Amino acid sequence: MRIGELGRRTGVNTHQLRYYEAQGLLEADRGANGYREYDERAVLRVRQIRHLLGAGLSSEDIAYVLPCAVGEAPQLPGCPEWLAAMRSRLQRLDEQMERLARSRDALVDYIDAAGRTGSESHPPFDDADPEPVSIVPGRERSPLI
Repeated sequence: MRIGELGRRTGVNTHQLRYYEAQGLLEADRGANGYREYDERAVLRVRQIRHLLGAGLSSEDIAYVLPCAVGEAPQLPGCPEWLAAMRSRLQRLDEQMERLARSRDALVDYIDAAGRTGSESHPPFDDADPEPVSIVPGRERSPLI
């Protein structure tokens, strides 16, 4: 099948399919006319790639485990080096999520506090007339935007 058909069957645009090929994740033969040609296994391979990308793996990680992947979801081998790397990545994600949750909580607190003080103690932003800040020569923006 050609790249357009592979894209239709997997829901992945051709630009992304070419990227997967450039990263060594997907292989295509070339027809006499120079067009990429894929076999039926490419559909499964693209679905595996999409699942692994969705889990936050890099194309380098995927290239490492893809030869051993089984099934669409896919199931992956449990080699110690790969497991250690993925556990480390999971820990970094958990830490990022904790930081984001703290930031979100702080923002909610600021919004709640601002809502309680009302407009009597602070003029609305429209009336504040902040000093313009030039971002692009000839254009000015408020520092609050």
